[in-house]
Amino acid sequence: MTSQIYLASASPRRRELLTQIGLAHTVLQVPAPPGEDEPQHAGETAADYVQRTAREKAERGQQWMTSQSLPTLPILAADTTVILQGEVLGKPTNLAHATDMLSRLSGTSHHVHTAVVLWHDGQLHEDVSISEVRMRTLSADDIARYCDSGEPFGKAGAYGIQGLAGTFIAHLSGSYTGVMGLPVFETANLLRRVGIALP
Repeated sequence: MTSQIYLASASPRRRELLTQIGLAHTVLQVPAPPGEDEPQHAGETAADYVQRTAREKAERGQQWMTSQSLPTLPILAADTTVILQGEVLGKPTNLAHATDMLSRLSGTSHHVHTAVVLWHDGQLHEDVSISEVRMRTLSADDIARYCDSGEPFGKAGAYGIQGLAGTFIAHLSGSYTGVMGLPVFETANLLRRVGIALP
């Protein structure tokens, strides 16, 4: 099937979700920018941060598509951020970092923002999904076993709702797919806005 868009993300979860909604796509292998992974700017709110990073991913994808003389297609990018009391919890850098994040999330509610950006015909179309997630109280053993699984690494907030950590989630208000990393409702709306029909 001919690809309808490029996905500017290496996330297997985002690929799965696009496949789930019947959207033919090609992953755009955009080199990561040099330096720290998506640093938050001084004075930048968590909500502004996630929208900016998604926008920058789409813009880098468009520049890469052009520089590599690839066929011109719309480019979809997204960024997911776990926010606890206004603080961005990014991807854990090591075991101690993952343990600390999960300890802080244990027994509390936090927010997950996933910003979605679609580049099309020189314009950026944007939306954001905001969900509230309550995690049950985790024991030290819960956290240690979860970290031993390797699942926390590479995930914002050190957990993946679609995996083993699904058993930690006591309540979700918002978008399950948004917490996974690509809110399909908002994504479908952006696609329709530029004339891409879904099955």
